[in-house]
Amino acid sequence: FTIAQIIEEPLKLHNLYKTEAERRERVEELMDLVGLAKRMYNMYPHEFDGGRRQRVVIARALSINPKFVVCDEPVSALDVSIRAQVLNLLNRLKKSRGLTYLFIAHDLSVVRFISDRIAVIHKGQIVELSEAEELFRHPLHPYTKGLLAAIPIPVPKLARQKSKRRRSSLFTIQVCMITLLTNRFGKRSSPDTLFTEISVSLNSTETRLQNLSNIKKKLPDQAASFFIFGKS
Repeated sequence: FTIAQIIEEPLKLHNLYKTEAERRERVEELMDLVGLAKRMYNMYPHEFDGGRRQRVVIARALSINPKFVVCDEPVSALDVSIRAQVLNLLNRLKKSRGLTYLFIAHDLSVVRFISDRIAVIHKGQIVELSEAEELFRHPLHPYTKGLLAAIPIPVPKLARQKSKRRRSSLFTIQVCMITLLTNRFGKRSSPDTLFTEISVSLNSTETRLQNLSNIKKKLPDQAASFFIFGKS
């Protein structure tokens, strides 16, 4: 399939345009919308880089004028510069066409850039839902705090200043992993109970290791054998 055939396929399936000339005009309009030159009309996907392929997918998704678009990891396979271009394109289209996105991603910096509201999912359940900036300024759930603390900082000095807080929050994610193991091996404990037990004081290495040791004792032998942690 050429990219023109890929983009026009939804038009044929929904019988939106009667003639080939009308479909071609619509495809060229969509290509222009996402930043693809008309000379690429008869080219094939293998001739494009990752960013242009994503533009083809976006054009195809917009071909039938949707109001709601599901974006499942749309930029995860792209390098940083191309990722920024695609995100800017998605943002521009969102504003100009009044689109609503369900944007699914693991990169929180990307999520913050594109989202108005953010839902944090842990173990298949939504544990926190908030306006984007509010969630980044005042996270409530321990898992959310751990995810935010794991975001790398490109400035070494600031990264060192944040390292202690990050280690404490990443420790919280370890406890989430413990909870998963506990449930898997039959001893069902409330995650909130474990969070409460370890959220009181995590400032010193000694305190963290003490809490880790206490929690480990509560696990069945099979789960404890999977539990690995390192010293700060």
